[in-house]
Amino acid sequence: MKRWTAAVAVAVIIGLFPVTGCTKKQEAGAGANAAFLGTSSGNVAGLKWSIPKRWSSAGERPMRAATYSIPAAEGDAEPAECAVFFFGTGQGGDIQANIDRWIGQFEASGIPAKAQKQIAGMNVTLVQIAGAYLAPGGPMMQSTGKKENYRLLGAIVEGPQGSVFFKFTGPAKTLGAAEGEFNAMVESLAKM
Repeated sequence: MKRWTAAVAVAVIIGLFPVTGCTKKQEAGAGANAAFLGTSSGNVAGLKWSIPKRWSSAGERPMRAATYSIPAAEGDAEPAECAVFFFGTGQGGDIQANIDRWIGQFEASGIPAKAQKQIAGMNVTLVQIAGAYLAPGGPMMQSTGKKENYRLLGAIVEGPQGSVFFKFTGPAKTLGAAEGEFNAMVESLAKM
């Protein structure tokens, strides 16, 4: 009887550890992202995402599916901005052309970082650029003035209806403070 009870106890304990360990690991990963994300979401072209809770909508702008304002870090003079673009199925140029366009908006210091990953079965290309931002604006996207010590975090998502572009720009300190929020938003991407 003791041998049977001991065997059952060992089997139960061994059986619980992997389940408990996986659950805690999964909760830790979801918790880390969930801490940054609010209850609001955005969507365009069959793609949806959760919006970080510190971010606010900056209203409608031409050619943009969404624009978010991100509070400035202490010491920075202005907030950051995350613009979401969708130009239509098969529109907007290829991924490298868009990365090259973003690089051209900077007097870059160093080589831009580029990575690729899969999120919810979609290819996502991530880009990081740092340097003096030439602040393009207006219909011809001409420079509105040079802004020193800026960064760009970009995500190009090959979504269900075409490429969706997330372009997060602002002072380097502000982007550094909000980089986890941007990454959490990108990780929340899902097909609708």
